Amino acid sequence: MSRPLQAATLAVRTGIESDPAQGAVVPPIYLSTNYAFKGFDQKRDFDYSRSGNPTRSVLAEAMTKLEGGCDSVITNTGMSAVNLVTALLNPGDLLIAPHDCYGGSYRLFDSLAKKGAFEVVFIDQSNESELQKALERNPRLVWLETPSNPLLRIVDVQKICSMAKSVGALIAVDNTFLSPALQQPLLLGADIVVHSATKYLNGHSDVVAGVVVSKDPELAEKLSWWANCLGLTGGAFDSYLILRGLRTLNVRMRTHQENALQLAHYLTDNPWVSHVYYPGLESDPGHQLAKKQQAGFGGMLSFELAMDLDQMKLLLASLELFSLAESLGGVESLVCHPATMTHAAMSEEALENAGVSQRLIRLSVGLEDGHDLVADLAQAFARIA
Repeated sequence: MSRPLQAATLAVRTGIESDPAQGAVVPPIYLSTNYAFKGFDQKRDFDYSRSGNPTRSVLAEAMTKLEGGCDSVITNTGMSAVNLVTALLNPGDLLIAPHDCYGGSYRLFDSLAKKGAFEVVFIDQSNESELQKALERNPRLVWLETPSNPLLRIVDVQKICSMAKSVGALIAVDNTFLSPALQQPLLLGADIVVHSATKYLNGHSDVVAGVVVSKDPELAEKLSWWANCLGLTGGAFDSYLILRGLRTLNVRMRTHQENALQLAHYLTDNPWVSHVYYPGLESDPGHQLAKKQQAGFGGMLSFELAMDLDQMKLLLASLELFSLAESLGGVESLVCHPATMTHAAMSEEALENAGVSQRLIRLSVGLEDGHDLVADLAQAFARIA
């Protein structure tokens, strides 16, 4: 075609009719562990599935196109994807990370730094003076997470990338909350994009995997080498399921965010809620910036409760259409208490510094009817005396 294909088309069509053997419309699953050489010292495109797998390669191709990169690595978990990026760091290198990042990322960065793998400083990246001070220490890598987990804070990707590159730093962006359907950090100046593919990319809560997309071929080659060396690559069947999930990514994201906005408006007017964190609300401090760098506001929201812990426990127990569970991005709605669940690995001091209180609730808004979800919240709040 003469015009560039849109994201929805790329998500649907990548890999379709790519099977040369049987002409299968959907790319097949290659479960073989190893692949025969043509002859002595004559390797084919694939030799061993840790280093390369045809099914995984189709998924990597799709993610590369969707994020506008040059190559992708598919990993066996989201945390493997995060860990893979840290393999680029050496002892003495500095990593700048957000103080309010996902608890698993915080734990990994903090633990590896304590072992001497690199140095890390956690800062409020929306504070320009604090960020500038950290950049003066010449970091090797700046890690961004926008919107942040769980407070949905927005930072200016393009501006921070410009600032970081002025001191020679690489920039990696965790794009899990939005997916490439709603945000493309590489086009905003980032070098690396990371996803927990467990979440929106797969979309059905039945796969654990990750993705690392690179803008630069040399960087991509390093990441691919380390993924093979460390044994972090994903399996064929998981890759097949994620590829199937990608086919409906854009459609799902539209409904996720429509429902999330409906719930955000309901919660804003609820007397039991003291604050709602959702950039889709015009009152949210990150709203204008989100409009500038995102194609939508996503399906995640958080809110602060104006009640005691016993009332909060009753509220959570009364919900019928929200499962109390970790993870996010599936077709089903989930409710989470970050302080004791997704961010439990952080110390009380770190939680307080990040603004994650004991009364903060996070919702992963699913694809159920939005009116049903509002009604479920309403009946649960009605039980609070």
